[in-house]
Amino acid sequence: MGATDYKGLVNDTFEKLAKHRENHEFKLAPKEVGRVTSVSAGVVKVSGLPNAGYEELLKFPGNLYGIAFNIDEDEIGVILLGEDSDLNAGDLVERTNRVMDVPVGKALLGRVIGPLGEPMDDKGTISFEKRLPIERSATPIMDRSGVSVPLQTGIKVIDALIPIGRGQRELILGDRQTGKTAIALDTIVNQKDKDVICVYCAIGQRASAVAKVIADLKENGAMEYTIVMVTEGNDSPGLQYIAPYAATSIAEYFMQIGKDVLIVYDDLTNHARAYRELSLLLKRPPGREAFPGDIFYIHSRLLERSTHLSAALGGGSLTALPIIETEAQNISAYIPTNLISITDGQIYLSPKQFELGILPAVEVGKSVSRVGGKAQLPAYRAIAGDLKLGFSQFEELETFARFGSHLDEETKNVIEHGKRIREVLKQNELQPLSVTEQIGILLALTHGLFDSIALENMREAEKAVIKSIATLPEAIQKSFYDPEGVNDAGRESMLTAAKTALEEFQKTT
Repeated sequence: MGATDYKGLVNDTFEKLAKHRENHEFKLAPKEVGRVTSVSAGVVKVSGLPNAGYEELLKFPGNLYGIAFNIDEDEIGVILLGEDSDLNAGDLVERTNRVMDVPVGKALLGRVIGPLGEPMDDKGTISFEKRLPIERSATPIMDRSGVSVPLQTGIKVIDALIPIGRGQRELILGDRQTGKTAIALDTIVNQKDKDVICVYCAIGQRASAVAKVIADLKENGAMEYTIVMVTEGNDSPGLQYIAPYAATSIAEYFMQIGKDVLIVYDDLTNHARAYRELSLLLKRPPGREAFPGDIFYIHSRLLERSTHLSAALGGGSLTALPIIETEAQNISAYIPTNLISITDGQIYLSPKQFELGILPAVEVGKSVSRVGGKAQLPAYRAIAGDLKLGFSQFEELETFARFGSHLDEETKNVIEHGKRIREVLKQNELQPLSVTEQIGILLALTHGLFDSIALENMREAEKAVIKSIATLPEAIQKSFYDPEGVNDAGRESMLTAAKTALEEFQKTT
């Protein structure tokens, strides 16, 4: 190409630019801007945004965002989603014309993120497919299906006596340090190879506690199918408030593409406290136990989003395990009673049993599942009735047996059998058992095969039964998952294997 050609090309380019410049119309876009009038702990008051809507996202200097929460005549009360240390009265505030949303997509699996979707691990930026609002309407009743498939926790006492179904909301409650998070973690670990996506939402937790949870998940290969959302205790109350809603939107994305999802809220006590703090700073009137009157609503609209979708919508499900902390075993306090009435059952952890070393410290008498029994496998239903009856008789008789030494033979047998039930229901943390292993142990227990074994040998005897079950033909092992029920031949084969395994322990007692 010659010099003349270059000159012509340059001239053409400038001519086109000139034409575009002449034809371009500069449009004036009005921008609504307000000013900060006051700043307090996690909350600011803003004036000068007359058209701002409820829960609209507002932008502050330093890339700080907030949610419009109180829409008053002269000013707006805003919940800050970050630190307010660099914010001052007089700073400019801009409207964004959108509500708070969170990135969603399959790329989030295995990641640790914050409520705003920012990465909190060392794996670089997060790629996402789209963004969803954190506040969304719950699925209409006509778009839901009944709970029909069990969600196996791998914990004997829960799967047998307090079963959970996919799409259920089961509350875990108990005093501080009684093993609430451990039950949730066991359930997440047990979903390995079961095609269940897990979301763990830590609300206002200590950084060391969250680090331990993540380490346990990694060690057990659970991070591959898990998303961890974290807010620490020193984060702003606004971030702690939006965290469970953001986590639920991420979980809903997977549910709507036909996946089964498990979400753990750890814990909603901190969420309620964060909301109380924000409400009192915004001068909303306090009610019972200084919580605002709408505290029930914020939790109900969160947990109502957990459901089992109809087949027409893909059949996905979202199972919720909210955790709540009680004080001095008071389950009739305001927040626990709210959540008990919202959820489909509760698992109560007793500090007394925890102190005695009965782990998991599930108190069967105060625990219930109002839905999961319909989804429970028939193999469990066949033994759960005898197990509950034997255990409740034992607990009642054990108290009276302390006051008298002369007991009839039948009472002694009930107490000895009950002791074996309690021993078998003990289980180490992060050691979930498969359906076949659980059924084999519980079947041997209800048929009295453990009754002649000394209590100190029970743990070894249990391991021997598990080993014997592994030697059974695959067809028999699979039959225990059959929704139609287990045949007599399969049950007899398992009992025979258990009897053989326990022979050596019976000889030494």
